Amino acid sequence: MTIRKRILSGIQPSGTIHIGNYFGAIENWVRLTKDYDCFFTIVDYHAITVQYDPALMQKRIWEAALDNIAAGLDPSRCTIFVQSHVPEHTELCWLLNCVTPMGELSRMTQFKEKSERERENVTAGLLNYPILQAADILIYKADAVPVGEDQAQHLEFTREVARRFNGRFGEFFPEPATLIGRGARVMGIDGASKMSKSLDNHIGVVEDPEAIWEKLRPAKTDEARKRRSDPGSPDRCNIFSYHKLVTPEGQIEEIVKGCAEAGIGCLDCKKIFFVNLRKVLDPIRERRMELEAKPELVREALREGARKARTIAQDTVQGAKALMGLVTDF
Repeated sequence: MTIRKRILSGIQPSGTIHIGNYFGAIENWVRLTKDYDCFFTIVDYHAITVQYDPALMQKRIWEAALDNIAAGLDPSRCTIFVQSHVPEHTELCWLLNCVTPMGELSRMTQFKEKSERERENVTAGLLNYPILQAADILIYKADAVPVGEDQAQHLEFTREVARRFNGRFGEFFPEPATLIGRGARVMGIDGASKMSKSLDNHIGVVEDPEAIWEKLRPAKTDEARKRRSDPGSPDRCNIFSYHKLVTPEGQIEEIVKGCAEAGIGCLDCKKIFFVNLRKVLDPIRERRMELEAKPELVREALREGARKARTIAQDTVQGAKALMGLVTDF
C-alpha cells in the first residue's frame, strides 16, 4: 500500500470567500486531495491576532466551513477542522517558542506590515504568529505546504524552527517542502489591487448572479478603448485576466481577435465571462444551499476532522515533550 504524502494548509475565517480565494488557492487544494493526505484547518487562533468583533467570529468560522466544503473540499477526501478544536496546536507552539530567538520574529515581513498598520494593537500574539503557524504544520509532520509568494518567508521560518529543534533534541520534525500551486493571482474588479473584501473590489463565490453582474457591468477594462470601434489589447484588460480562469481556449482566441479588431465590445466581453463564470459558481452556490439546509452534516465533518487531527497532534506533542525531557506519563 502506497502511503500518501501529507499536506497542511490554513483557511482564514474571514467570512464568505471570493473568486480570488477560489482560483488562487481552493481550486488547487481540491486537485491536491486526489494525490495527497490533505489537512485543512480554519485558523481561528490566527484570526484573533488583529482587531476583530467577537460577536461575528462564530459566523465567520461557519461561513468559511460552508464555503470551502461547497467549493470542493470534500470531508470524505480530506481532513477539515477548526484550529482551536485541537488545543495541541498551542501546546506545541509554546514548546517551539522556547527554541526560537526573538530576533527572527521581529524580522518577519508580515509582522512589520501588520504592526505598522495597527500600531495600537501590536500584541505578543501578532509577534508569535509565525511560531503558531510553524506548530500548525509541524504537529502533523506535513511533507509539504501549498503556498503563495506572500507565505514563502513563513514556510522557510518553519523549516528553520524544525532544524533548530532537531539540532538541539534529536531528529523529530521533517522539514516541509514548498509546494508551489497553480493558483492564480486574481486582481480586484477595480483593476488596481489584488481582490479583497476589505477593499470592496471582490466577486463573492456564492453571491447571487444578479449582484455579480451589477459588479461586472461597470468594472474596469482596457482604458484605451473609449468607444466600441476602438481596437483594444486584451493584455491590458483586467476582464481578460478573468477569462483565463474560466473561458474555454477557443472562445479566448475569439475574444483576442475581436478585441484587437474592435469586433467585440467590452460589455459583450463581460457577458461572455459572466456566462462562463456561472458555470463554475452556480454548482458551488447550490451545494452551499444544500449544506445550509443540513448543518449537522457540516458540524459532524468538523468534529470528525478534529478527532482525526487530535489523534495525530497528541502523538506529536508527546514525542516532542519526551525529547525535551518533560514528563509525559507517571
